[in-house]
Amino acid sequence: MSNAYFKVPFPVNEPVKTYHQGSKEREEIKKKINELKSHQIEVPLIIGGEEVKTGNTEEMRIPHNHKHILGVYHKAGKKEVEMAIEAALQARKEWSEMPWEQRVSVFLKMADLLSGSWRAVINAATMLGQSKVVHQAEIDSACELIDFWRFNSYYMTQLMADQPYSPGGMWNRVEYRPLEGFIFAVTPFNFTSIAGNLPTAPAMVGNVVLWKPASSAVYSAYHLMKLFEIAGLPKGVINFVPGSGGQVGNPVMASPHLAGIHFTGSTSVFQGMWKTIADNLKNMKYYPRIVGETGGKDFIFVHNSADVDTLVVAAIRGAFEYQGQKCSAASRMYIPKSRWNEFKEKYVTEVSKIKMGDVEDFTNFMSAVIDKAAFQSIAEYIDYAKNSQDAEIITGGNYEDSKGYFIEPITIVTSNPKYKTMEEEIFGPVLTIYVYEDEKFDEALDLCDTTSPYALTGAVWAQDRNAIIQMSNKLRNAAGNFYINDKPTAAVVGQQPFGGGRASGTNDKAGSAMNIMRWMTARTIKETFDPPKDWRYPFMGEK
Repeated sequence: MSNAYFKVPFPVNEPVKTYHQGSKEREEIKKKINELKSHQIEVPLIIGGEEVKTGNTEEMRIPHNHKHILGVYHKAGKKEVEMAIEAALQARKEWSEMPWEQRVSVFLKMADLLSGSWRAVINAATMLGQSKVVHQAEIDSACELIDFWRFNSYYMTQLMADQPYSPGGMWNRVEYRPLEGFIFAVTPFNFTSIAGNLPTAPAMVGNVVLWKPASSAVYSAYHLMKLFEIAGLPKGVINFVPGSGGQVGNPVMASPHLAGIHFTGSTSVFQGMWKTIADNLKNMKYYPRIVGETGGKDFIFVHNSADVDTLVVAAIRGAFEYQGQKCSAASRMYIPKSRWNEFKEKYVTEVSKIKMGDVEDFTNFMSAVIDKAAFQSIAEYIDYAKNSQDAEIITGGNYEDSKGYFIEPITIVTSNPKYKTMEEEIFGPVLTIYVYEDEKFDEALDLCDTTSPYALTGAVWAQDRNAIIQMSNKLRNAAGNFYINDKPTAAVVGQQPFGGGRASGTNDKAGSAMNIMRWMTARTIKETFDPPKDWRYPFMGEK
């Protein structure tokens, strides 16, 4: 029995390594990439700490070299999901009662391992499996995930320290418990950090989890699962069940033991899951906590006082880093006519310098999109723009998939503020620009606020402080993460808690105490030291 009050170390953000020529980290990552590429692996399910092979397999390929097979993974079905639920509930008995400092120790160890000997492993797996250039892998699969584990550990202790007032004669206190049942974590392909955070945030506070990674990111997810095991995570706390959405999700959402959903993915899938849960609610033991971050149609809104040189940099990085495959990526821009020509000239010149190719060539800024389905979907938008009367392509427009799924950074200028690519999420390297008349500044702000159903991220650009105030107020509900004179991407744990509203999700802010609180349930305890001995109240006395 612990008889001390433990304090988690105050977290600081993990430093981002540069991978410059001659650096130790550059040598290590290149060596690890070659090592991982040199052999294929077979990825099993991991249920109750044991490997399970179903025989129903899918190949894992490198998106920028899709003829190179990294291995195969086994896919879960209803039988395996039911096994995983049973294993999770069995593990819960011990895990939920483990002293909190012992649970936290596991995740702090994960952070230190990832900061050290596992950094090259997870970064290389992300580069190969998801076609991230080294900088994008570093800020995602290393730094952000390390931050999630360190900051979440700290946030948990801060929440538990929040205790109620106790007047004389009693002691009031609040106990923070994990949810009953199990959590279903559904993670996307585009951020290894999200894949690592969604199952571990609930687990940290004592929950047990079924984790379904995106089919196009099983490779890095499996390496994370091995890291969990090496860090000492007990068997069955997180159960690894890759597979198709229906084959895994349907039996999960039919289970009466489902206690919560931690989701990042498309809006349509999330809405479908929510409806299924609602339809099954009468058969469930609990009201499941539903936490989701979904789509985005993120904007850059420019005032005529904006600095154009910095705007050009923000537009390129915001729209085209990681091939635009970020829910926060800049995908629509509103710019006044008075600044358009200057911006266009500088922007087109800089975009023409972007180099694209294999992630092993560190001179490349971009690589391939994730898979054939994404490639074809984005190509359809490009072809649509090519054949439109109210759109002009000023950069890019070419795509090619003979070796990898490569799409040039494309910029569309439209005269129609409700144009298809101004409204719909594309999830690729596509930026659409609408040029507005300076005197129609207010109308353009209205367009920005109402054109998209999403409200994830957005950025405004101006040097005029009154304009910044006006834009911030007008677009108050248009973005959960709002940037002033910066690109609308790259939120940092502990600095800009991430999430949005409207069709972009429940805005429970990953990387904050708000998210951790969603996986805890409180019990209020009142202890009275000297209980009354007479049931009568003073007012009941005679006149």
